[in-house]
Amino acid sequence: MSRHFSLLLGTLVLAGGAQAQASSALDSVAQAGVLRACTPGDYKPFAFQRPDGAFEGIDIDLAQSLAASLAVRLEVVKTSWANLMPDFTAGKCDVAIGGISVTTERQKRAFFSTAYMVNGKVPLARCEDVAKYQTVADIDKADVRVIANPGGSNERFARANIRTAKLTVHAENLTIFDELLQRRADVFVTEAAEALTQQRQRPGLCAVNPDRPLQYGEMGYLLPRGDGVMKAYVDQWLHLSKATGEYQRVVDKWLR
Repeated sequence: MSRHFSLLLGTLVLAGGAQAQASSALDSVAQAGVLRACTPGDYKPFAFQRPDGAFEGIDIDLAQSLAASLAVRLEVVKTSWANLMPDFTAGKCDVAIGGISVTTERQKRAFFSTAYMVNGKVPLARCEDVAKYQTVADIDKADVRVIANPGGSNERFARANIRTAKLTVHAENLTIFDELLQRRADVFVTEAAEALTQQRQRPGLCAVNPDRPLQYGEMGYLLPRGDGVMKAYVDQWLHLSKATGEYQRVVDKWLR
């Protein structure tokens, strides 16, 4: 064995040992006794901030389960869709939740957990107009008023696909549905789960073909980039949650 090869081998072994000893968010969460979860908190049924300030939804319940598995408490950190990635990459939280679509742009800056739900884009419209908005081509017409919320995948979908229709970016996600009911807008394209939730909660609004989305999509949790230890733990927790039926019980609670 040459001297140069021996030195190279020794360097690789040392680097591997250092990597193995590198700290993970998993360790810092355990040491702090708290799991910090960023969420915009305006996206039913995933994560929604009630008027009293408390958060609820599918991802809140699941994050509570994740925190319990670590024997720590959950702390929800309020953000917005526009500030989600800046806040997360700045280290303001350990995980980001709340109906986050898996995208390659986000993947460049963070890790994703294994996707926990397939949830493609579908139109939400007044029930009387469902037949009018079956496809993107149906929606993208000059006399159609499309509305989108800022900073997330809904806005990106709208800007990528709407060329002829009038597009309005509405700053308040919680009141965007009133714009449809009050006939100030015609179509909002969002994830099927949100469209179905609003269909149940707001008479007069209907999800258009929720089982045949306009665009395939998946939901996942944002995790620190490069932290394979944290990702492996969250993926294993999610796998066990699904295998034991806990995950489905939570989803059924909010979607049925």
